[in-house]
Amino acid sequence: MIDDPRIETQAVHAGEQRPGPEGSVVYPIYQSTVYAVDSGTRYHDLKYLRLNSTPSQNYLHGKLAALEGAEAAVATSSGMAAITSTLHTLLTEGDHLLVADALYGGTHDFLVERAASLGWTYTFIDAQRPETWEAALTPRTRAIYVETIANPVMRVARMPEVVAFAREHGLVSVVDNTFASPVNYRPVPAGFDIVVHSATKYLNGHSDLTAGAIAGSAEIIERVRKTLNLYGGSLDAHTGFLLARGLKTLALRVAAQNANALALAEFLTAHPKIGAVNYAGLPSHVDHDHAKGFLSGFGGMLSLRLTGGVDAAEALLAGLTLPFVAPSLGGVESLITFPARTSHSNMSPEAREAVGIYDDLIRLSCGIEAAEDLIADFDSALRKA
Repeated sequence: MIDDPRIETQAVHAGEQRPGPEGSVVYPIYQSTVYAVDSGTRYHDLKYLRLNSTPSQNYLHGKLAALEGAEAAVATSSGMAAITSTLHTLLTEGDHLLVADALYGGTHDFLVERAASLGWTYTFIDAQRPETWEAALTPRTRAIYVETIANPVMRVARMPEVVAFAREHGLVSVVDNTFASPVNYRPVPAGFDIVVHSATKYLNGHSDLTAGAIAGSAEIIERVRKTLNLYGGSLDAHTGFLLARGLKTLALRVAAQNANALALAEFLTAHPKIGAVNYAGLPSHVDHDHAKGFLSGFGGMLSLRLTGGVDAAEALLAGLTLPFVAPSLGGVESLITFPARTSHSNMSPEAREAVGIYDDLIRLSCGIEAAEDLIADFDSALRKA
């Protein structure tokens, strides 16, 4: 490959074998779960689907690592499998975690409902206030965990400060980069130890599979892989094939989604029925100034509130014709939902409101439709809201 290729070229060619088996341009699916074993092969080196070591899995892992600018990567059966396998690798009984207070609901629920039984402790921190982090440290703090763009309030963490803080205090830095994708931010070259994704979302981009991804140094990913092997959250060969195919159009999709989200955010900000728009690409956003220092794009996700509250918000969703009213995100089609009723429904109302997830907050995942059509659809629906 040419020196320092752009992300569009990397998405297509990074991690590919040239030529592939039997001269193939598209890497084949190796459906076999088990392979012949050479005498003396160690357990975790066996070619076996649950051990995340088959040819199809290794191909996908190489492609993910190359796209992330990391030494190694491993795919999982879901985003939560990526998150929990990482945390189980880093934390043992008695260990402490610093974790951003604005999180995907599944991550929040895992910690709240399971950490104590595992013997872990954690402290929620404000990812925008580095001056407060040191006070939360304990002698058993082992890692710091943030989201690049927080779900669903779209706050952008102080990423360079997280890296510097982790290094200063000997912590493993972990970031969920699902909302940004490698197109808008690559955490490992920026200094993070581990990046996780729900590959269900932007990495795949077509709302037709569930997967996760973890990338970092070869040493730490091998540790994560062995944890994953024990818990069994491996990704099957056919789903991995679909994910690798989706990765090839990642840069084009995300560029279109970035542009659509910005155009729609600008339109909504100026509309009299809109009370607030959360999108870091807007100069008025509280995190815009620091986010533009490291993000190459601000993503396809935004959230908003109407001046008319829940009733107006429900009327807006009922009036839209292009976005599907459905959870999840990152697909080629626009999706819209109430996080308080879906992704963050297990959080208490008090916990949700503390981080800005109100009952009338709407989260929108912009697809690749024409921006003009999305704006026209929202304009029409807002007249009825």
